[in-house]
Amino acid sequence: MKRSFDPAVLEMMDRPQPVSAELERDLERLRQLNRWFGSHRLVLNFMRRWIKPHTRTRIVDLATGSGDIPRLIANYARGIRAQVEIDAFDRQSATLEIARKLSSGYPEIYYREADILEWNSVETYDIALCTLALHHFSDEDAVNVLRRCRQLSRRFVLVSDLRRGILLRTGVYLLTTMIFREPMTRFDARLSAERAFSFVEVRELAVQAGWEDLGRKRFRFARQAIWLESVDHSRDASNEQG
Repeated sequence: MKRSFDPAVLEMMDRPQPVSAELERDLERLRQLNRWFGSHRLVLNFMRRWIKPHTRTRIVDLATGSGDIPRLIANYARGIRAQVEIDAFDRQSATLEIARKLSSGYPEIYYREADILEWNSVETYDIALCTLALHHFSDEDAVNVLRRCRQLSRRFVLVSDLRRGILLRTGVYLLTTMIFREPMTRFDARLSAERAFSFVEVRELAVQAGWEDLGRKRFRFARQAIWLESVDHSRDASNEQG
């Protein structure tokens, strides 16, 4: 089962558009899918390892969508009395407008409009994240995204995405036939299933991007993740507050 990717065909949520009820509903559906099918749990598993109580952590979230991952991390950090500063990037202004509205009670999250393939940053972060976005890119651009993630983080990188296969395609087809039947959600979800990378392909992309000693794992419900971690215990003491 080969990957199918036509750069001329955009997911409906990726097309230039104003804020609309359809877009808001589609982003709500994506947040539900992230909660129900393990993406939130996956990210939290790593945040529990990488963010410690009473520390300060700078995070960048690439292709943030409506910001559910930054809010998830901010809530976790508040619960353990850690301080986080999260720069969340997306290229869609309408999506960012919705994200900002949903994040009105989260001053630790800063939303920024930028194409992550073109954006250049002199800053570095403790954690670089990219969640459920890699399949939106061609193979070449996906390598560039992974390279950018590695350049941005001085400590930890986590990239998670869909995992192509019969389980993903069957599950998406059933969900969008029986439950999530809105036109935008149905179109985008089915296209994403065709564009997802296999477990082997993601590793090959990471190697091309210069990742070394990467961790990789399959997760439930056709998810997968690759990560880098270089634990520097000398920074922990300098991060302690008070």
